[in-house]
Amino acid sequence: MKDLIILGSTGSIGTQALEVVRRYPSKLRVKGLCCDKNVEALRRQIEEFRPEYVAVRDEKAARSLELPKGTALFAGEDAPSELASQKGLVLNALVGISGLVPTMRAIAAGNDVALANKETLVAGGDVVMNAAKQAGVKILPVDSEHSAIWQCLSRDCAAAKEISRIILTASGGAFRGRKREELQDVTIDDALRHPTWNMGVKVTVDSATMMNKGFEVIEASHLFGTGADRIDIVVHRQSVVHSMIEYADGSIIAQLGFPDMRLPIQLALLYPERGDHCFAPLSFDALRLDFEKPDLNVFECLALALECASVGGKATAVLNAANEIAVDRFAKRQIKFYDIPYYIKRALDKFCKGDCALDGLDDVLVTDAEAKKFVAEIIGRERV
Repeated sequence: MKDLIILGSTGSIGTQALEVVRRYPSKLRVKGLCCDKNVEALRRQIEEFRPEYVAVRDEKAARSLELPKGTALFAGEDAPSELASQKGLVLNALVGISGLVPTMRAIAAGNDVALANKETLVAGGDVVMNAAKQAGVKILPVDSEHSAIWQCLSRDCAAAKEISRIILTASGGAFRGRKREELQDVTIDDALRHPTWNMGVKVTVDSATMMNKGFEVIEASHLFGTGADRIDIVVHRQSVVHSMIEYADGSIIAQLGFPDMRLPIQLALLYPERGDHCFAPLSFDALRLDFEKPDLNVFECLALALECASVGGKATAVLNAANEIAVDRFAKRQIKFYDIPYYIKRALDKFCKGDCALDGLDDVLVTDAEAKKFVAEIIGRERV
């Protein structure tokens, strides 16, 4: 029986993880649940799974909870980190840079981390991976693309030295196939119409700008020890091939499956076993697979992310921070679609001159805060 701690249990990944738990009641036990402020959904989860610990970031929302006997409550900004410090497998499904410190706290406690929080490795990849190596814990990929690479490697990352390149697939998001002039005045409503996946606002907008694919290049370089120059991207609208690897001899191995996040979640939670439940079988009847190159002129955020991936350190931390603020303001209809890369470039020009090395977790957090403040202030001045 494996104890499971879910950070972000009321979100898309968290709720799907609980579906996996229901399929394996003899293998997985929910030890802790965490949310930001959606206590209504959390209350139903507590009633069903009876965890030992509950964490709620919003203190006011936390006070409205009536917990069963034997369930402890963590409340406030540090609540996710306190929960992540308890013994168990930590599934980090938080959104944004808020996932970084809980990941580090989980590692410090000796916990393996099933990672669905892109920003942890985008902002602090070297810091996180070094900490995990020193602690002897595993970072298990949950993103479908990284899970696919992991499976193509037979989940043995030592084989990474034999890889010629990694090929990440991308759905193309809501604006696949559109021209730049067609996207000048698109709105948040347009960006949220993803053709394949049902995700939260931040992740769906990142998909529409293709920033998420740039983030995944950065993640993959840390997870698999592969330079960003050996990671390619292809747009694959069917989202059936989740990623591929090319070995030094030219052989390409791909992982295919129906686009269902429960599959990579199941793989990470049950590791080193492979689950035997098929949530969504793939049919080859009339199956078609198309691939094309992404247009870096249209998807300018992706181009910026690829540039930052080659630099690393402070560049990727600033990229992540600036994007987080710009996406938030776009979602609030305060800026336009192409203002997102514009403000990211402003932040990179401001903070990424000279040495881009980051000296530990505190340096990552300071860089994140300064870049966010800078972008928020210039948007406030220029968009009043």
